[in-house]
Amino acid sequence: MSIKNQFGPAGWTPELLNSLTGKCYVITGANTGAGFEATRMLLSKGAKVVMLNRNPLKSDEAIAKLRQEFGVNTDVSFIKMDLAELASVRQAASDLLNTTPKIDALICNGAIAQVATQQFTKDGFESQLGVNHYGHFLLCGLLFERLNESNGRIVVVASEGYKMGLKTIQFNDMDWDKNYHPNKTYCHSKLAQMMFAYELQNKVAAANKNVQVYVCHPGAANTSLIGENVNFITRFTWSLIVKMGLAQSAEQGAYPEVMCATEKNLKQRAYYGPSGRWNWSGPVGECTLESFALEPNVLSKLWAVSQKQTAFKWTF
Repeated sequence: MSIKNQFGPAGWTPELLNSLTGKCYVITGANTGAGFEATRMLLSKGAKVVMLNRNPLKSDEAIAKLRQEFGVNTDVSFIKMDLAELASVRQAASDLLNTTPKIDALICNGAIAQVATQQFTKDGFESQLGVNHYGHFLLCGLLFERLNESNGRIVVVASEGYKMGLKTIQFNDMDWDKNYHPNKTYCHSKLAQMMFAYELQNKVAAANKNVQVYVCHPGAANTSLIGENVNFITRFTWSLIVKMGLAQSAEQGAYPEVMCATEKNLKQRAYYGPSGRWNWSGPVGECTLESFALEPNVLSKLWAVSQKQTAFKWTF
């Protein structure tokens, strides 16, 4: 069933952005790809952006490029953070809270995808679940009160892959020791991110807090997500998709997350992104949200498991 696009036939585009002067946005994984393009869009409207990145050299290069484009006084900075290490997430959150009195939106953009063989984070989690879900779960929790004070937003960048895996959470083997599969395990991690967001919506509403939570996807965007950790067949297939023109640009892939961080009158219990064929590209707007992503028992159990694994208990 198609959903009427509230932004018209062209969907949401950056032309709809108003001035963002005085606003502050925090973006994970922002030195390349869609995160970098989102940073560009926000800076172009006068916002302040703090990037949370793993690689200092690439971050410095990104900042230099942005200041060359927008001016030396452009308010963009980075804090070193590795989502694969919970201690790093805690330190980055502490540094951010000490230097950033107001956060209008946290965009959970950073991710790894389709890692060819089973790998683990420093804390012992399957790498895709650890980086994509647990790292962001902890970060959102550590920054939640600052976001609440700012009437801020959390934007979870999910993936159409959530439809392609198990369509539930594999609680009996979260690290996929028995059936590791690069794509299915990636899909599992992105579904976990979505379920976290929808359960957070439930808890925010119950506690009457001031944080809005949105979920989006970038479509098939030509970014660096398919990297050296991906097997040859996947890399080759993706290269064909790009050459055939079926993938959109990284800039277009950033539209949904920028929209969710800035646009008024969006639904929270929704799923936004490109709405064309297969949701790979096309006008950005509301997309169909599959009901299994909202299964109450799975949402609440995942929340409990995530609190235990990250050793972080949310308070509302």
